[in-house]
Amino acid sequence: MANPTSDIEEQIETIARRAREASYQLGVLTSQDKEAWLERCAEQLETDRDSILAANRLDLDAAREKGLAEPLVKRLDLADKWNDMLAGLREVASLPDPIGEITGMRVRPSGVRVGRMRIPLGVIAIIYESRPNVTVDAAALCVKAGNAVILRGGSEAFRSNTALADSLRTATQGTAVPANAVQLVPTTDRAAVDAILKQDAYIDLLIPRGGPELIRKVSAESGIPIVKHDAGVCHIYLDESADPDMATAVVRDSKIRQMAVCNGVETLLVHPEAARTMLADVLKTLHEEGVEIRGDERTREVFAEAVPATEDDWAEEYLGPVLAVRVVDDLDAAIDHIRQYGSDHTEVILTRDYHNAQQFLRRLDSCVVGVNCSTAFADGYRLGLGAEIGISTSRLHWYGPMGLEGLTTQKFVLYGDGQLRE
Repeated sequence: MANPTSDIEEQIETIARRAREASYQLGVLTSQDKEAWLERCAEQLETDRDSILAANRLDLDAAREKGLAEPLVKRLDLADKWNDMLAGLREVASLPDPIGEITGMRVRPSGVRVGRMRIPLGVIAIIYESRPNVTVDAAALCVKAGNAVILRGGSEAFRSNTALADSLRTATQGTAVPANAVQLVPTTDRAAVDAILKQDAYIDLLIPRGGPELIRKVSAESGIPIVKHDAGVCHIYLDESADPDMATAVVRDSKIRQMAVCNGVETLLVHPEAARTMLADVLKTLHEEGVEIRGDERTREVFAEAVPATEDDWAEEYLGPVLAVRVVDDLDAAIDHIRQYGSDHTEVILTRDYHNAQQFLRRLDSCVVGVNCSTAFADGYRLGLGAEIGISTSRLHWYGPMGLEGLTTQKFVLYGDGQLRE
């Protein structure tokens, strides 16, 4: 009797080997070759829109039948993201191609000229959950940066991911991009993840996008280099000098705009004076829109509807209608709190004090730190990257939203005219 696990391992090895072969072709394509494929992808997705959205509706129905929380169901919905997804494809096509760029050229005492050339990483495998638009974003960025990509999406979006990947592969017809530049793992069996983690002979980088359990598993079981897309325990610090109207609007947008995302605010830290003058209005707006407020004692003194926060709340990524709120003594205390409980994702200060703003920017080293803006701007598309393959909370090899440059590395190049090292 055949061993199903063995069959999956062979299937994944075949996919990985094909990706390696495709990466050699991708690495030497011109910018025009890759851009032509990206434009074809946008056209093909529009052609296939009805069938893709029909597949997506099946995933949405199945998720609701399983009792998935509505904010998590929303992450699966392609209809709301459709236009942004296509715009992202075309923006990636228009971005400068980093491959082949030579920087830092200098002449050594020997007369040899030394520089660094930007090159693809090679083969990238992405293990992700929920959002099917990641299939398109990841493929676009990887191929534009000269990499082949292996996509392993979550079972809850399998129909959607399959339909999207089929369109992307169809779009390679008549272009210089090989079909195996983009491959979707064609099974929801978890054994496929185990098999991917063993493909260090073919895969150059693993990007896990999911919950803590997935991150721990990939980190513990694979020898392939990893860029972690970890939890988003994002903070806003409400300084005493903040503009009250701005505070209400920014906190609301950071929490309400889309809750099941890693760049949503999860903890609000508040200066005592701001707690006295504006916190009640900020929290009232959120509470009226269904957000549960979990506050410390000083928060509950100014907002009676808040429930007591526990120690666990300060490190929690809710991904839903819950906000932890803590009144802290000053900016130093806010920074200490973020360093203790944060996940190095996104932190924002609301203030009209220039000194406080600069202190916040300089002293916190999360991958995105902002002043007087929504945490929702921690997003590759909004930051001008066209799209993102994830937000790296690892400091090597990349930190923050990963666009084209984050999917490349550099090699040294030498130009000589017969020099010998004697």
